[in-house]
Amino acid sequence: MDEPWQLLDQLSNRALIGGIAIVAGLLLIVLAVLLFRRRAVAPEPPAPDLHIDLATLPAHGPDPEGPWLEVYGLPVRLVVLILAPAGRNSPEPDEAERPELFDSLVPGLGEIVQAHAPLVRSWPFQLSTQGFAHAFFNNVQLPGERGKGTPWCAVAGRFEQGERQFLAGLVCVADRPNSLSQVTVAHVGQWLDVLRIRY
Repeated sequence: MDEPWQLLDQLSNRALIGGIAIVAGLLLIVLAVLLFRRRAVAPEPPAPDLHIDLATLPAHGPDPEGPWLEVYGLPVRLVVLILAPAGRNSPEPDEAERPELFDSLVPGLGEIVQAHAPLVRSWPFQLSTQGFAHAFFNNVQLPGERGKGTPWCAVAGRFEQGERQFLAGLVCVADRPNSLSQVTVAHVGQWLDVLRIRY
């Protein structure tokens, strides 16, 4: 007599356990879908605005009193200076580090920065010199055809401070039109060929 009831009892227990397992499985699927949607919809952090409009900056040439910065022998005034660490996970230089970085780029550049008061900005890390130069020239566009035949010119490349590597981009303006345009520094030692400081 007890056997049919026991059988029904066992069947109802199995059905209950099976039902719980199905509900739990459905809940897991719903949670997985919600998490996937949340990740898919989460916006990426906005890219930093690296654009610099030269039209908003002073366009006069170097001060006759000096000190002078020269690009391939032509006296210029430094208008913009961009610094960026080279390589992934390299921290951006802070303001306290900047004077040392200036002089690591070209000895005496710190004095030029003080005298010319350029716009100085730090960019996030860059993976390559070519990539940085391309981004720099695109975001800091010289007037006309990349500055040819205007007083404006730009220089970009890699430099070192001890064992650390950085990238720099400079925008300069002379007191007369020239053919300098955009210069990419191919190796660290070339900075001293491109830039000179006169007192």
